[in-house]
Amino acid sequence: MAFNTFDEGINYGGIRSKNEIRTLICYLFQSIGKPMDKSTVVEAIQNKGLANYFETSSCFDDLIAHKNIEPFEKDNKLFVLTDNGTMVAKQLENTLPLSVKEKAYTCALELLEQKRIEKENAVTITRTDKGCNVNCRISGGDVDLVSIDIYAPDSKQAKLIKKNFHRNPERLYKVIMATMTRNDDMIEDCLTELKKEIQRKKRANSGNSSDN
Repeated sequence: MAFNTFDEGINYGGIRSKNEIRTLICYLFQSIGKPMDKSTVVEAIQNKGLANYFETSSCFDDLIAHKNIEPFEKDNKLFVLTDNGTMVAKQLENTLPLSVKEKAYTCALELLEQKRIEKENAVTITRTDKGCNVNCRISGGDVDLVSIDIYAPDSKQAKLIKKNFHRNPERLYKVIMATMTRNDDMIEDCLTELKKEIQRKKRANSGNSSDN
């Protein structure tokens, strides 16, 4: 197969053909089964080193131009497969390596879930004379379950608070409720969950160190 894309940022086992990249994009839309924005699709493919970032972005635009994907009628920032795109996904998905499809699919789901969390649990950073005020809200649908203001001395720490909040807002809600209601069992559950996460991170870091 003749490669016709740049190799930069592509890991071993990635794809280097524009036709393969276009097929993978169509496959992602079909397998996820919901509208997605361009950044989610491109990031899902590029984050795993499956294809070059700029080539993936270009292939996405090609699919729009050839009417394989089109803007979602309810939100033009999102896109959906057309009938032509669905046909491409069904006819050509078997030409893609299974590992490539699995990695892209998993990453896309993770990105969509993260965007859902960020949308439903808003964070507002406001600069003040003494630093930053970080407002974190946990949504319960029609009402805010929790709304708290946290002081940060600078924008760097404010962004770190925002990032860590979005990692698991539900846990913060559980900790607050457990503390305010003096629910010992819930407090113990939260501590156990935190300990397990710390242990997972230590094992992951240890594995990365041994690989190096």
